[in-house]
Amino acid sequence: MFSKTCEYAIKVMIYISSIEGRNDKVGLDEIANAIDSPKAFTAKILQQLVRAKILDSMRGRSGGFSLPSAKQVCFSDIIIAIDGDKLLKGCVLGFRACSDESPCPIHHKFKPIRQSMTQTFESTSLEELKGIMEQNEVYLVEP
Repeated sequence: MFSKTCEYAIKVMIYISSIEGRNDKVGLDEIANAIDSPKAFTAKILQQLVRAKILDSMRGRSGGFSLPSAKQVCFSDIIIAIDGDKLLKGCVLGFRACSDESPCPIHHKFKPIRQSMTQTFESTSLEELKGIMEQNEVYLVEP
């Protein structure tokens, strides 16, 4: 459903949110190890998330990454930052002008699915996912 980059970006953000509360920022090495991702690939993902303003970065000895304190990040923010909004708004068959007025053959069947996905992604916050991580036995990497 998501690109590999987006999958890792989601893991990055869930991991960082799950350890929020520590006084220090999270470093690249720790993040890459925690989500079992190559370091260089993780660094590129982190850059994209910082550029999208859904992740903060600080350089230097006490630097690292953290969630913005003044912004609540939702699942859709991560998806859009990495993969764009095609999953949430694009045509299943790739038509540029697919709409209720000029639909593709599957438009009307897929429309309620897209609406449900969009609502789920927009209403799911990192704070909620952090709570799930704390309460259940769930994984960011395959056990």
